[in-house]
Amino acid sequence: MTVVSDAFQRYEAERPRIEEAARLTAALLRRKAARARITCEVTYRAKELGSFITKAHKRRYGDPWNEITDKAGVRIIVQHKGLLDRALQVVKDNFTPVGAVQDYREEQDVKGKYTLQYPRLHAQVLAEGDLTDDDGLPYRCEIQIRTDATDLWARMSHRLLYKPGATDVPRDVSGSLYRLIALVELYDLEVERGVDALAQHPDFTRSNQLLAEAEFLYRTFTDHQYRRDLSQDIVDVLLETVEDETNYPDKLAQFAERHRDRLQDAYRDYGPTSEHFLTHGRYVLASQPESLIIFERLSAAKMLLRGIWKDQLSYTLLSDMAEIWSVHL
Repeated sequence: MTVVSDAFQRYEAERPRIEEAARLTAALLRRKAARARITCEVTYRAKELGSFITKAHKRRYGDPWNEITDKAGVRIIVQHKGLLDRALQVVKDNFTPVGAVQDYREEQDVKGKYTLQYPRLHAQVLAEGDLTDDDGLPYRCEIQIRTDATDLWARMSHRLLYKPGATDVPRDVSGSLYRLIALVELYDLEVERGVDALAQHPDFTRSNQLLAEAEFLYRTFTDHQYRRDLSQDIVDVLLETVEDETNYPDKLAQFAERHRDRLQDAYRDYGPTSEHFLTHGRYVLASQPESLIIFERLSAAKMLLRGIWKDQLSYTLLSDMAEIWSVHL
């Protein structure tokens, strides 16, 4: 057997463990990024078998198993480039690095010519968990950090420039794609400016600020999507029960950490994929980030919450949450 065949057979056998290592790494990053108040999407994958064998042959590696370092991969996609370094710091704070970080945010000098690169960061780390390969070594994971705009550009360019069997990409196609990198940078700058301006705008209401804090904490428990229109209606009412709005985000964060195990059980048993929800169609608010505020208010200001809630919202919604939290109204 050739070296490539040996590496491929080994990868095929170990791929389920590699995918699990990537999943655990992504799950930890998702929680840590949320705690760091970084708005992002975190995805993971184990390299496809076809991609592994193709890369091994194309690059002519002498030791494909060890030289192909992206067998497990995680991607962090942030809103704008101002969050790239913050996301990288989360990686550095929570994982053991393997080699130096690759920073692709500047033009690259290749054989005396500068070529445009879409801005992103690559870091090699030891994967989360205690899974090991057949040699007893911990799996490595490649973490890519990029913005929404650069992710869109990368996926589009990959489809057009690297189609299987393509040998010569038309100059006008490749030229157009590379010129778009300038627009990617402009887009990132405008998104960053807009996010910062919105946070300071008087129309960015107190309820929006409270919902944003709740969502960051909620993302440390689950990445399920939620109904923002429902959240805004609920948070407007919940805000009336908060005595000290300035310190409440810290209070909510402390509550989430103090009751983390209990909250994890609640989201597992009553969240959008639970039997309770799928069978009965109830416990709607257990799938919403404002559920954290409700649980905290049920613990700290039950009667105040009940009095304000019943005049404005469906009482069943609150009683369902009280049932989950084992509180009598």
